[in-house]
Amino acid sequence: MNKDNGTSQDYIVATSSTSDLPREWLEEHHVPFISYSFTVNGDLRQDDCSEEGRRAMFSGMRKGDDLRTSMINEYTYYEFFKSLMETGKNVLFLDMSEKMSVSYVNANSAAGKIAAEFPDRTLRVLDTRCISGGLGLLVMGAVKHMEAGESFEQVTEWCEANKLKIAHRFTVDDLNYLKRGGRVSNASALVGSLLNIKPVLYVPDGGTLDVVKKARGRHAALRQIRDSILSDLEGFESPDQQMLILHADCLEDAEWIKDKIRAERPDFPEIAIGSLGVVIGAHTGPGLLAVFYYCGERKPM
Repeated sequence: MNKDNGTSQDYIVATSSTSDLPREWLEEHHVPFISYSFTVNGDLRQDDCSEEGRRAMFSGMRKGDDLRTSMINEYTYYEFFKSLMETGKNVLFLDMSEKMSVSYVNANSAAGKIAAEFPDRTLRVLDTRCISGGLGLLVMGAVKHMEAGESFEQVTEWCEANKLKIAHRFTVDDLNYLKRGGRVSNASALVGSLLNIKPVLYVPDGGTLDVVKKARGRHAALRQIRDSILSDLEGFESPDQQMLILHADCLEDAEWIKDKIRAERPDFPEIAIGSLGVVIGAHTGPGLLAVFYYCGERKPM
């Protein structure tokens, strides 16, 4: 963890490993992050945001490795926040949606204790209503505005104004991982597997993860995601626009989406492809394809 954000600003933008940003980017922009823990076949590990670790995880899952994740407890948040506040700077902390993890509650509890210890400074824990690369885009935008010289309040206001303008679109390849996490029933997983059903999911304003369509086959799911992206982008412009495509060991599908969007929107800014992070990946399994970008509003299709 780097305690100096590398700018003349009097505040730090911090996040968690569930922003699914590359470790290299986090280090380059001096963004401190708190790591979620997970186990591989019972062996405890820390999510270090490395591309190598992500690839190895999905390779292991395809071979039968059992991954389990853990929430971050209040004490761990407290120690993380305290180390940041001891720099003498204010802190804006961005983690995944409250509805997706009880860790948010623990972060707020820790923040309350920090406020009592550092009454002359501010620690703000934002309910981002984002997960994975959507959270990553919000962090990248906040850092971009911070590095441009905007104040703590300006960046916080920008996050609040833009967090619900980040679209999240997913599809998974194996329903059994969603079944294990309680997202679908045993019967639904069995029937879906037999019929080759691939759910298409998105994150609504409430910050949950909802199924919006059940496509017959992988390619149909990818086409649905492509069509929804193009619909979202029609007539919408943003100075912060960019797209993150994250995949769980399915690079070919990620490149297919990128090529289709680029063919229809050759003027679109940067489209980056990377590996999905460990925590989300443990709950969705290999084959997840997720796309994140700015839109006018979040909508199912």
